[in-house]
Amino acid sequence: MLRELDIRNFAIIDALTVSFAEGLTVLTGETGAGKSIIIDAVHLLAGGRGSQEFIRHGAKKAEIEGLFSLEDERHPVFRKLEEFGITKSDGDILLRRELNDKGKNVCRINGKLVTISILREVGASLIDIHGQHETQELMDEKQHLYLLDQYAGKNLTKSKESYSHTFDKYMKLKREFSSYTENEQQIAQRIDLLTFQLQEIEAAELVIGEEEELVQERKKLQNFNKIYESISAAHEAIQGESKGLDWIGSAMSELEHAAAVDETFTGSSETLTSAFYLIQDTGSEIKRILDDMEFDPSRLNEIEQRLAVIQSLKRKYGSSVEDILLYHEKQTDELDKLVNRDQRFQLDQEKLKEMTEDLRVEAEELTILRKKAAKSLGKAIMEQLKELHMAKASFEVNFDILPNARFDRNGHDAITFYISTNLGEPLKPLTKVASGGELSRMMLALKTIFSKHQGITSIIFDEVDTGVSGRVAQAIAEKIAAISVDSQVLCISHLPQVAAMADQHLFIEKKVDKQRTTTAVTELDGSERTEEMSRMLSGAEITDLTLQHAKELLSLAADRKLLMK
Repeated sequence: MLRELDIRNFAIIDALTVSFAEGLTVLTGETGAGKSIIIDAVHLLAGGRGSQEFIRHGAKKAEIEGLFSLEDERHPVFRKLEEFGITKSDGDILLRRELNDKGKNVCRINGKLVTISILREVGASLIDIHGQHETQELMDEKQHLYLLDQYAGKNLTKSKESYSHTFDKYMKLKREFSSYTENEQQIAQRIDLLTFQLQEIEAAELVIGEEEELVQERKKLQNFNKIYESISAAHEAIQGESKGLDWIGSAMSELEHAAAVDETFTGSSETLTSAFYLIQDTGSEIKRILDDMEFDPSRLNEIEQRLAVIQSLKRKYGSSVEDILLYHEKQTDELDKLVNRDQRFQLDQEKLKEMTEDLRVEAEELTILRKKAAKSLGKAIMEQLKELHMAKASFEVNFDILPNARFDRNGHDAITFYISTNLGEPLKPLTKVASGGELSRMMLALKTIFSKHQGITSIIFDEVDTGVSGRVAQAIAEKIAAISVDSQVLCISHLPQVAAMADQHLFIEKKVDKQRTTTAVTELDGSERTEEMSRMLSGAEITDLTLQHAKELLSLAADRKLLMK
């Protein structure tokens, strides 16, 4: 659950800290007081799209921080934290996001810097936000397949993964197959180009590691005189007359005399003797190298020309000799396909036919699983709609095949939700017959069903009860309260029926301080809550009668909540 939310310099909010309780928290207040701004802040905290317009006027940055607590150590979000190398802290997860006036974002999870995509992925495991505009999801038939698959869950996942793997291979083969239909002139030009490129690479007779060896040899030749002079000077210093080796030989003899008289010098004598012969061998080796050293200007020219050839090929075909050879291998395969395209055409045609059949079989398997899930989903939705006073409604999932019998990444199913809201009326696409209030109830039915499968810790409803009243409003209130038994629910509402079911009632209002408008939050209880309920009932003046009605509504809500627990 979301335990605490801290907001700084966000829209008209200056500084605001809100603590949330378990169960159902309802946020009420006049229109424009800032209720939705709080939900916008949570949405941003969960990885939603940010904008500089969110930053309070005059501030450099907006800051949002939310503390979540989870009792279930097996919750999927902990696997995500481990995957991203984020430390777990006794079931607490701290999300933080800063948005500065330059448009830059700084995101942290439990103090660790993360990208927005990681914040969004973790946030999606914790928070599910649903507002009025999200009924558009139901109005988009492309989303109906996604919703059905979401309901099917694990029963569909394995088959869908297998299908996706086959679909990728199918699309790759189809792209290769389509290349056979290219213009003959283009193919001939491509063959000529590939032939030239391959011949150019082959003529170079490239060897891996050759370039590095040539660069090293060139360096030696370019510095031949300097190296020769240094080696000569070293040899002269060691073995020249009255130079290093002579003096060390003298020292060696003197130490040998001393060691013969005093054993204290034996170790030093032996060390110097070993050094003498080692230096003598080194001097001889240097002399041999000097005798063999010979500058060959033609060899330097050969190296320069060879490196120029390699550099030219690197500019055309790859950044290294290895890349050039890989390019040669790839282009050889393409040339072979083009030269022998008639034969390959027949082979690939058979492969594509077999792959299409494999894809069809796997797509049919998805259809079977979806139809099974559709029946279950239809029954579950009808139960929910009945409780939301749409008992006369009928619902089913309509299955069709994609146009031209084609496949896409989800199979070959075209899914549409069909509904009839009145007895005797035929089933029609949901997108064409449902009113705003019916869509709200439909959405709530789906959320009630999906909340049992998703493991979301906090579900947020932003004025989803707009456009309903009377017994429907009461049914929606009870449905939202029922969802809050298993998940924390935050709900912005103008309906007194919903507010009455709250376990926590927060009142949002605007205040003016020093010529600046800001948003304040007050937790209501006792008489304050009764007065707010009375205001929501009357819409204007609070009277003894509206207060009496408010008390009665709260009492009835308390009785209904006891039955739910």
